[in-house]
Amino acid sequence: MHALARFASALFGLWLGTVSMAMAAEPAAQGNAPATAVFAGGCFWCMEPPFDALAGVTATTSGFTGGHQANPSYKDVSSGGTGHVEAVQISYDPAQLSYQELLDVYWRNIDPVDDGGQFCDRGQEYLSVIFYQNEEQKKLAEQSKATVEDRLGRPVATALRPAAPFYAAEDYHQDYYRKNPVRYKYYRYSCGRDQRLEELWGTQEK
Repeated sequence: MHALARFASALFGLWLGTVSMAMAAEPAAQGNAPATAVFAGGCFWCMEPPFDALAGVTATTSGFTGGHQANPSYKDVSSGGTGHVEAVQISYDPAQLSYQELLDVYWRNIDPVDDGGQFCDRGQEYLSVIFYQNEEQKKLAEQSKATVEDRLGRPVATALRPAAPFYAAEDYHQDYYRKNPVRYKYYRYSCGRDQRLEELWGTQEK
């Protein structure tokens, strides 16, 4: 009887230890879930490359957000009236990359003082906007915007708005800079994007 009791006690201890380990592992798994950031900075073709280059970014998606029309096409947004802006949705591992680091890259790839679009692209759909996902992102974005204003000595036109439904653009827009490198480079150069970024930020890595 004593041997049987000891055996039952050992089995119970083993089961309890297994349950405890599983419960401890669950928050860790949740903590490793990817986070999301959404930035509008003019033409989304040009906003994918700087984020794709970052260690910790798992995916970038070009699309539309901030408007009232569901599932808009590129033609719909370009025609105006949808309220959407071109934007990139970034999935990243917060254990490798912070939201603050994403903000730093974002600012150095836009013209924050342009209130009519970005570079050669004009109109509401090309306005710069930070779409925050939660209060922490909002707080960091507000602090970051204030820092940029201090540095540039001018009001920053970039808006801060709560995240809205995000609609992926057509497939041919995704990774455009990789699929069409010559056309992409020509567009970027003719738009004067890099020239203006150098005027604003110097030759710092973008």
